[in-house]
Amino acid sequence: MKYAPSILPVLLALFVTSCETAPEPAPEAHAYAASARSSFAEPPRDRPGLGTKWGETRHSQVETAAFERANSRRPFAVASIYYNDATGVRAMAGAVAWVRRAPFLPDPAAALVTVELRDGSGRLLPGLVVGDRWFVIGKEGRRYSVEVRNRTNWPLEVVLSVDGLDVIDGRAASFGKRGYVVQPRAHLLVEGFRQSAEAVAAFRFGPVRESYANEKYQNTRNVGVIGIALFNEAGTDPWSWEEVQRRLRANPFPGQFATPP
Repeated sequence: MKYAPSILPVLLALFVTSCETAPEPAPEAHAYAASARSSFAEPPRDRPGLGTKWGETRHSQVETAAFERANSRRPFAVASIYYNDATGVRAMAGAVAWVRRAPFLPDPAAALVTVELRDGSGRLLPGLVVGDRWFVIGKEGRRYSVEVRNRTNWPLEVVLSVDGLDVIDGRAASFGKRGYVVQPRAHLLVEGFRQSAEAVAAFRFGPVRESYANEKYQNTRNVGVIGIALFNEAGTDPWSWEEVQRRLRANPFPGQFATPP
């Protein structure tokens, strides 16, 4: 330790002298260094915003049911819900305030079916309408589910997609895929990608690079959208004169006091 004061100035002097006397690299050396750096490893690039991850396994029992579509490949209604984090939605929509309400289907399908996105505690996810598009706000790591309510007197088949993937088989979604049958006046809760007749992999918001679409297929083209296609059963007509009249005759105040169900 007693030699430190005399050695330190020498080391500093050598360092300064080296910096001052080092020759300037030739232009060719600069070019070579830049070329060499370009071949080094770089961190993976990621799209901003959210995708849907393959989450934990959740119990979800289903059974097969007979359902003959009135039209095998043409749904009577189709809707899309676009999701992202708050920053992403603001960038797309210029929004400043969120509301919590169910996304709407195009009229007149909105009178027949409601579609809602809910968080892990059952609350509606916040969102907003911009033009004819519905945007929903998610948060990274949070679980969500899709709830469909059938308000008609007939069973309906619902085909759902997340990030362009069918929620039942996990492959590219299409109208030709079979979906879930929702009984009259009942609701369907879809919590994830189906793994079996007893379980699903939960829907969880996550970075695009961790989305199921990217990890399974290395394709993020359709990340950020949820699709809903509705099919009515053969022999039924959701737009029938009878149904229209029934709804027009509905009485908003049929009684005086509430009674238990």
